[in-house]
Amino acid sequence: MPTVVGVVFRKAGKVYYFDPDGLELSLNESVVVQTARGLEYATVVSEVMEVDEEDLAGPLKKVLRRATYHDRAKHIANEAKEQKALKECTRLLDKHGLNMKIVNVELLFDGSKMIFYFTADGRVDFRELVKELASRFKIRIEMKQIGVRDEAKMIGGLGLCGRRLCCTQFLCDFEPVSIRMAKDQDLPLNPMKISGVCGRLMCCLKYEHDVYCQFKKIAPSIGTRVETEKGWGMVVGYNVPKEKVVLELESQLRMEAPLSELTRAGRHVRMVRK
Repeated sequence: MPTVVGVVFRKAGKVYYFDPDGLELSLNESVVVQTARGLEYATVVSEVMEVDEEDLAGPLKKVLRRATYHDRAKHIANEAKEQKALKECTRLLDKHGLNMKIVNVELLFDGSKMIFYFTADGRVDFRELVKELASRFKIRIEMKQIGVRDEAKMIGGLGLCGRRLCCTQFLCDFEPVSIRMAKDQDLPLNPMKISGVCGRLMCCLKYEHDVYCQFKKIAPSIGTRVETEKGWGMVVGYNVPKEKVVLELESQLRMEAPLSELTRAGRHVRMVRK
C-alpha cells in the first residue's frame, strides 16, 4: 500500500497529499514540494499513513525535502514582499480608479509569480493595473477574484459565538448552507443572528442539521397528546441536544421527557395521536 502525508500551503487551506519518499515527517513540520505551479513551501498536517491505491486520484508527487534554514528564510522574505505588494497595490487602486478590494497577496515560493486576490461587485478592467504592478515588481502578475467567504477565511475574525472563525481553523472547503437548515433547527430567521461576518449564512448551521432532522423523524410531532406518569400532556417543543421532548401537562406545568421513553412501548410514556 502506498504511503502519503497531508500538507497545506496556507493556514486552514485545503489538504493535499504527497509521497513522503521515505521521510519521517512530523506534524507542523515545514517541507518543500513540487506542484504544477512549481516549488512550494508547505506545512505537514497529517502523519505519514498508508492508503488504498484506489483511493488516490492519480499519481502522487513526492516531497522534495524538509525545509532548510535557507528555505525558511526565503519563506519569511516572501511574506514581507507580499505585505509590501499588498500596500502598493491598494495605493494604485485609487490612481487607476478601480472599484475593487485587495484581500491578500501570494508570492510563489520560487518567486515566479505573484497572485493578487480581490473582491469586487462585478467585472473589473485591471489590465493597466497589472502592467504597472509587473513593471514595479519585475514579476508575472495574476489577479484572482474571490467571494466574501474566501475573504473572511483569509482575513480572519471572531464569530457570534466569540470564537475564531471556523474557516480560519479547520474548514478546508465551503459546503452549501441553506435557510432550510435554520428552519429545521427552529432557529430565529433573523439575518443578524444566523449570518457570519462574511454576510452569508453561518457554516455551523450545517454541523448539527442531520441530528435535528433524524430527531424529528422519530419524535412525536408538536401537538401530539401523550400519557405520562404525571398525567396527560401535549408535546410543545424539543430539546434535541438532550434527546428530549418538552411536554405541557393538563396542570399547565411543563416537563421534559426522554425520547427513548417515548419510543419504548409500555414504558412510562404511551404516545397517543389525536
